[in-house]
Amino acid sequence: MSIKNVTVAGSGVLGAQIALQSAYHGFNVTVYDISDDILTRAKATFERIAEAYRSDLRASQASIDAAFARLSYSADLATAVQDADLLIEAIPENPAIKTEFYQKLAAVAPEKTIFATNTSTLLPSMFAAATGRPEKFLALHFANEIWKHNTAEIMGHAETDKAVFDTIVAFAKDIGMIALPLHKEQPAYILNSLLVPLLSAASALWANGVADPETIDKTWMAATGAPTGPFGMLDVVGLTTAYNINKMAAEAHPDPLKLKIVELLKGMIDEGKSGVASGKGFYTYPDPAYKAPDFLK
Repeated sequence: MSIKNVTVAGSGVLGAQIALQSAYHGFNVTVYDISDDILTRAKATFERIAEAYRSDLRASQASIDAAFARLSYSADLATAVQDADLLIEAIPENPAIKTEFYQKLAAVAPEKTIFATNTSTLLPSMFAAATGRPEKFLALHFANEIWKHNTAEIMGHAETDKAVFDTIVAFAKDIGMIALPLHKEQPAYILNSLLVPLLSAASALWANGVADPETIDKTWMAATGAPTGPFGMLDVVGLTTAYNINKMAAEAHPDPLKLKIVELLKGMIDEGKSGVASGKGFYTYPDPAYKAPDFLK
């Protein structure tokens, strides 16, 4: 199996990063989203990411230009996947939305296309039947700021073909990732099995009135030497993603504290504070307080 043409469904925080990273490493990439307006905004996102490539990777202007030349855009799903060897789904973390998407995708994608989900917390087996090609479906999960935090967790399900799994491991390496194969399905993979409890604990301290976000971040950063605290991390992940994950958890197991977290996050999102992408979240960007030299004083 050979991957040359990649379609990325969803141009949000991680979708845009996956698309540009793939194009930067020589793949032809089509970015799909549900409207031309969203795709227009995505182009501005790519420009911002390109600045990070210049500063963090010392990427040349020629290499950036070449990556941009490999990007195309479509708000029509059939057009977006018409020659795709690989479709990477990075749409909202909502089972109903993902299931509906895969049902539509299955009807229009070529037989050759491998489907990969970038879901952070859900299992590929939940959507395997909806794909119509369970043997060519698996999870490919990236960390945020993938050009720096270059992990790619590859997780199949019981019906994933081993050759497909191996193809995606090779693809992950080809786009500059550290490929991290998982041997069985694990909710939240490796990274989020470690990270989500930290973010949940921090959110609970905040919602319960124990301490404010800056104090919680200072505690974590000073005690562990980490460059960012949990609320700085939440800004990077995006508060909409955090809201969706907490909302699903609250609906599955109603809990007053979890409901309070959902309420607080919704209030912030309604005020336009959705994290780094919007310029405001728990901190204000591009110069958040936690990066100031005196933050830990």
